[in-house]
Amino acid sequence: MTLPTSYLTSTKRLPDILAAIHTAQAPESFSTRFLENLGFKTKVDRLVIGVLKSLAFLDDNGKPTDRYYEYLDQSRSEVVLAIAIRDAYSDLFALNRNAHKFTKQEFVGKAKTLTQGQLSDRVLSFMYSTFAGLVELADFETEQPKPDSKVEPPPHQHKKDTPRRLTANESPRLSLDGLVYNIQIVLPETRDPAVYDALFRSLREHLS
Repeated sequence: MTLPTSYLTSTKRLPDILAAIHTAQAPESFSTRFLENLGFKTKVDRLVIGVLKSLAFLDDNGKPTDRYYEYLDQSRSEVVLAIAIRDAYSDLFALNRNAHKFTKQEFVGKAKTLTQGQLSDRVLSFMYSTFAGLVELADFETEQPKPDSKVEPPPHQHKKDTPRRLTANESPRLSLDGLVYNIQIVLPETRDPAVYDALFRSLREHLS
């Protein structure tokens, strides 16, 4: 199990960078030059490119993905970011579906387990601040994982039986107000056809 290895050493300008992405036209390639044109020229600012790749906003070559373009819709950008965080830190959310509420101590503890203790406390601290900085800008209340559920038919809607041939002891099915009734009749043992005629005539009069 792993976690994203990209992180920021400072999240102070993270909100400004994401706000600038909203207002700027999407580039063909999200490069350091593009970032500089947005006004972010320090080495610390450039680290955001790796973070955007871990969030699947950019592909390995820095080209904006469909998620990047979805994020440009400011009416749902916070939800898109929440989804991206869940995907990027999926191993963390597999341990706790409310991982976005982790304290630093909880995050670092889980991260040490997931990375098998291979990262220093300093790096883990940067990873947490990056994670927390992203979470603060995301909407996890609207974005909720939906449990699998079976689709139930609407009320009063019944599945119709496949048509079949009637047996000697059955009458045709009757449909009243959208409901299907299958009426079975046990006929008396007689060779007089008048008896059958009387039975079906009575049935027709009472159910019509």
